[in-house]
Amino acid sequence: MGEARAAAPLVEALRAAFPDHAVLLTCTTAAGRDTLRQIHGAGALVSYLPYDLPGAVRRFLGHWHPRLGVLMETEVWPNLLAACAEAGVPVVLANARMSEKSARGYARWPALGRAMFASLAEVCAQSAADAARLRALGARNVAVTGNLKFDVEPDAAQLAAGRAWRAHLGRPVLLLASTREGEEQLLLKEASQIRDLPLIVIVPRHPQRFDEVAQWADARRSRQEAADGKTKVYLGDTMGEMAFYFAACDVAVIGGSFLPLGGQNLIEALAAGAPVVTGPSMFNFAEAMRLALEAHAAVQAAGPGEALREAVRLLRDPARRAEMAAAGKQLCELHRGATARHLAVCRRLLSGPGRG
Repeated sequence: MGEARAAAPLVEALRAAFPDHAVLLTCTTAAGRDTLRQIHGAGALVSYLPYDLPGAVRRFLGHWHPRLGVLMETEVWPNLLAACAEAGVPVVLANARMSEKSARGYARWPALGRAMFASLAEVCAQSAADAARLRALGARNVAVTGNLKFDVEPDAAQLAAGRAWRAHLGRPVLLLASTREGEEQLLLKEASQIRDLPLIVIVPRHPQRFDEVAQWADARRSRQEAADGKTKVYLGDTMGEMAFYFAACDVAVIGGSFLPLGGQNLIEALAAGAPVVTGPSMFNFAEAMRLALEAHAAVQAAGPGEALREAVRLLRDPARRAEMAAAGKQLCELHRGATARHLAVCRRLLSGPGRG
């Protein structure tokens, strides 16, 4: 789902630049498919990407005859890349990131890794550090083009609805956003020590966990159950509404960061004007985390206890929250432009010889 949303500005730019081309959107999960259709409409050309088996990917390419392939972030598939090279289809790795942990994993299989990364026609890296690690793994034609997520505009209607919901509620709201398995217990245990508890809104990262997390909730958004002064925990169990939740909160605690999972996207929260608190594990979003910390738009805590204490301090300090919100929005504005740089790469590859 994250890659589907990050790709949206590039998809629209490609459609506008190449109106005579169809854009095929692929996914590997039902949630990704639903997200693509939600973003691009029910009529969007959407297909599951085949399992990465030689015969399956050859049949896939033989059916669609693409002129250009664009893979997102870390979605490198060795058989797909080999089949594209054989068919003369250039492939771009867009919004590419490579953490130190992932780079060490690829380095254990140097022959496979170097062949795979060397077969990429172009790599559009999020940061200089990502670019250096990708080059070390064998990638060629690597350019630092920035993060497409900075170009994703929050849905204005959702932002307005979230602010109205918060105003009607009349209570402070602490959002636990994109939580992963095991994190809800850790954070709610720490939250139970808070005096004058704010309303806690939990939005799990994966929809298949909504019913599991409901055991800690007093009300669920999917059932249109209202939150009132007695509601302690509210479950955000709807899809595609993160802009609503970020606008509805006073402070956003970003999940995926309190266990060694690498964190979740904090840029969406910054763009919506939510002050951000994360845990220590943000290696999948290292560059965005660094920029947010330098801009004083986010705070990184050593663990769930420290994160909740920092969140409470922010809830009691509206002036600091306002400063962080403004800093986050300014940061997003300053780092826009990755879409245009990606489009230039795609335009160059499509102008060259190719089969399709």
